Amino acid sequence: MFQDMDFSDISQVVAILGTTALLMVLVGIMTRFMARRSRKSSEQGLAIRVIQSAKGSAQLFILSQGAFLAISSIPWMDSWESSVTIVWTTLLSFQIAYLLNSMIGALVNWYLIKVAPKTTMAFDDTALPILRRVFGVVIYGIAVMIALDTAGISISPLLGGLGISGLAVALALQPTLSNFFAGTYILADRAVEVGDYIQIQNGPEGYVTQVGWRSTKMRTWLNNLVVIPNSSLADAIVMNYNSPEMAVNVIVTCGVSYDSDLELVERVSLEVARDIIASTPEATIEMDPWFGFDKFGDSNIDFWIFLQAQDRVGSFVVTSQLIKKLHARFLLEGIEINYPVRKLVGDLPSKG
Repeated sequence: MFQDMDFSDISQVVAILGTTALLMVLVGIMTRFMARRSRKSSEQGLAIRVIQSAKGSAQLFILSQGAFLAISSIPWMDSWESSVTIVWTTLLSFQIAYLLNSMIGALVNWYLIKVAPKTTMAFDDTALPILRRVFGVVIYGIAVMIALDTAGISISPLLGGLGISGLAVALALQPTLSNFFAGTYILADRAVEVGDYIQIQNGPEGYVTQVGWRSTKMRTWLNNLVVIPNSSLADAIVMNYNSPEMAVNVIVTCGVSYDSDLELVERVSLEVARDIIASTPEATIEMDPWFGFDKFGDSNIDFWIFLQAQDRVGSFVVTSQLIKKLHARFLLEGIEINYPVRKLVGDLPSKG
């Protein structure tokens, strides 16, 4: 074998290997220079991150290409050409996969550090790390398929088996996948966020403590933890008391006797409501209370008082204070709230 090689062949191999080593040194010097420059600028840009992530892939690519060219230039390696090509293609596919995965990782890390803290969305903080792993699995899976196909192994049965297995897994994990995609919708739509006070129709109410991919957790008034599957939450009618703003309107209805002075009732009710706004920290001082008579009831003339609390919890305090002080003031002013009364018309039966 070695007798077939002359000086020109040896010099060609040495030249290829020398060029390969030189290129690897140049790549190392360039990446180190950019790393120093990025440290001095106190901010690492996206381009610098991507180039640094590709450093290892570039050096490995140069080394493998140089080795392949050097081996291919040896005359007695012609009989091994097919095997060398298979090895080179396999290495190349994994190098490209590694390069793409590194660049995607650098891009995601840059976004999470530089952009995500400036956004109000929770979707990018939770979704991007998971999507990064999914992309990595897909990229390396494609590289494996290319390597098997290059080696002469038919991947059609493997793809068919993966398709059937994937269908079976998807059917088995249908509830989990349903919750997963519902969680994606909830995070992207931002209808419910951590810290919101929500009430589910015909269900519990409380503070949202966590919005995950499978379920959403809520702390109720009894200080209990409620775990709601995301698929159920996405299909339910949810009232969010923190949106579009924290303030919650409070409406208290009542009724007074038909013999009452309605002007006095209105004046007293507004005075009590304004006193509640001035003395209760949970009430909103920016909005003046409203008053209105509603209808002629069976025993009373019904009316309503409208004012505003700072949040959902404050609405309970404001409602309680308004009912308590309004009742006390009505007693003081002699304003009567009737019990339900039924008037019977007709002759009483005579006693025998």
